[in-house]
This record gives sequence, C-alpha cells and structure tokens, in this order.
Amino acid sequence: MTTCTTPVLVVGAGPTGLVAALTLARNNVPVRIIEKEPQHRRGQRGTGIQPRTFEVFHFLHVPEIHERAAFLPWFRHTTKARSNLCIRSPWHPTWNQHRRFHIITSKPWANLSSGQSCANTSPGSVALVELGTRLVSFTQDERCVKVKVAKHRDNGEEVEEDMEVAYLVRADGARGVTRKQLGLSFLGTTREDIYMVLGDIRLDVKGLDRDHWHFFGSTPQDMITFRPFDDLGKDGWQFIMASRTVDLKSLVEDEGALVNCMQDFSGLGDDVKVKEMMWVSDCRPNMRMVNKFGVGRIFVAGDAAHVHSPTGGQSSNSGIQDAFNIAWKIALAYKGLSPASLLDTYTAERLPVITECSV
Repeated sequence: MTTCTTPVLVVGAGPTGLVAALTLARNNVPVRIIEKEPQHRRGQRGTGIQPRTFEVFHFLHVPEIHERAAFLPWFRHTTKARSNLCIRSPWHPTWNQHRRFHIITSKPWANLSSGQSCANTSPGSVALVELGTRLVSFTQDERCVKVKVAKHRDNGEEVEEDMEVAYLVRADGARGVTRKQLGLSFLGTTREDIYMVLGDIRLDVKGLDRDHWHFFGSTPQDMITFRPFDDLGKDGWQFIMASRTVDLKSLVEDEGALVNCMQDFSGLGDDVKVKEMMWVSDCRPNMRMVNKFGVGRIFVAGDAAHVHSPTGGQSSNSGIQDAFNIAWKIALAYKGLSPASLLDTYTAERLPVITECSV
C-alpha cells in the first residue's frame, strides 16, 4: 500500500468528470481522475450539446467540439395512421438555424480520454485518466479528505493506495454510495409505466436515408427511433426504444429478441439487419436530485447529483455545467485567492437550475 497527497481527486471519467479535471488543469491545479472501468466506453455520451455548454468548451479551449458541431437532422415520423410523415422543423418553434446543436460522438471524448490526457495546459500540467481504479472509501475533516482507492492490475490483483486530497469531486453516476454517506437526499419520481432501451449499432437497413432522424410509432405505446451516427461509419445509428406494452428489460441481454423487436416496432421486418451492437443500455425515466451539492470538502456533480429523462440532453449538459461551476471555484479556494465560502455558491447556483430542469 502506498500513500500520496494530491490537491483534487475526481472520481468518474465521463463527460462530467473530464470537464471537472480539465477545468482544474486549465487553472494549474494538479488533479487526479480515476475511472473504475478498465477501458473507456465506446459510443456516445449524450445526444446534443446546448449553447451554454458550447460556451464552457470555448472557455476551456476545446475547439474540436464546436468544429464538429452539426444541426440536428430533421425528423421523419412514421405511424400506422400517417405513413412516412416528414416533419421539417425542430422540436421547439423558437429554435432556429442559428442555434447549433452538436451530436456528441465518440471521438471528442476519446480525444480527451483515451488520447492519454484529458487536460493539458502545459508540459508539467497533465491529468491522466487512471482506468481500472475505484474509490474504496473516504472520510473528511476540516483539513482534508482521506481517500482509499484500489487499482486493478492486469494479473487480476488490486493494489490499494491511501491519499489525502484537499477536495473530492464525485462524478461517477447515479448508483454511487456517496450521497448516502454524505446524508444527501435524492427525492423525485420514477416513471414505472415506461421502460426504455437505447444504444449504438451498425445496421444494414433498407428504406432509411441518413438525412433524417427516423421515428416509428408513438410514445404512449410502442416507439423506436433511429438517428444517423457517422462516427461508426455510414451504417452507424443510435436507437431508442420505449414501450408500455412490451417488456423490454430482457432485450439488453438477448440480441436476437432485440432485433426482432426493432423489426416489429419499425414495421421494416427483415429489412433491418444488425451488423454490430456497439453497446446497449436500459432505463426508466427518472427525475431526481439531491438537496445540496456538497458537504465540507466533498462535492457531487452530474448524475451523482441529479438524474433526468434521457431526452433533450439534460443529463450531459447539466453535468458538464455542474463540473465547470465547482471546478473553477475549487481552483480559487485551493490557491487561497478566495475564501472557502465561495464553494457554498455551488449549491446556491446549481440547485435552482436543476430544479427547473426536473420540473
């Protein structure tokens, strides 16, 4: 077992954790970022970046995010009552072509993570993502946070490490135990009547052009959407399925049943052939949030602090903005350029925003 000291530890290397680490590194604050998974997940993390999040990436000097931006494709909606209805307008009537939305692809995040560095402000200031490393336990006092982490070795062994950090940022998702240990509530609702399955796939499918986001069915009953995802190639798609009549939960583990359901919901039958299933996940729409975003020197961000319906990019955008908000404040407090009371404004500023998003 080894012991070390580092100013800030970020737990979780999704978009929220990466932005927290990048913001700290841009402010010349040494940071470690750990991720329990042995490798970065393939595919997309969120479906669109909103204008305010573009501003965050611009401030952090990540130009490739904006350079890769594209308009959301127009929708083509097919139902039994209205065959091949093409909706040539955005989701909301106030949106216009000056509001650019970026479909998050795997490459921007891969550039930040699997490219060996998620933050690099100078040759001596680099934050590497430590894969296969999990947080075991933590305690805090007025001086620091004492943390134990375990790193998985290739031979199957785990090596534990004790460290003292000035601040701990938990950005490791909704299933972490941090909230309970900090005594934070997580109140809200879960839509038990709706079950969703989503993922990235490579399809050989006839009749679907790549100029539209294709919707089949209707949300109260059986629905499936296919959105082109060119990072996987010209046969790449992201799909979302929802149903109140079919038990979709078993489909995550049964690719054959999943394909059959795709064929049925879309009405395309054998014209849908799956070449490769990149990843598949399932969820119920949840709207929950904590009562405060931190206790002492420990803070939660992203899904660790709030969860949303997987529509509109709420989770990824709000999580990125959480991370940016708390990280620059930690940087000032750590450097002694601001009193520790500045950190209290993280909850004061983000709680009303998330409350509004969760309505």
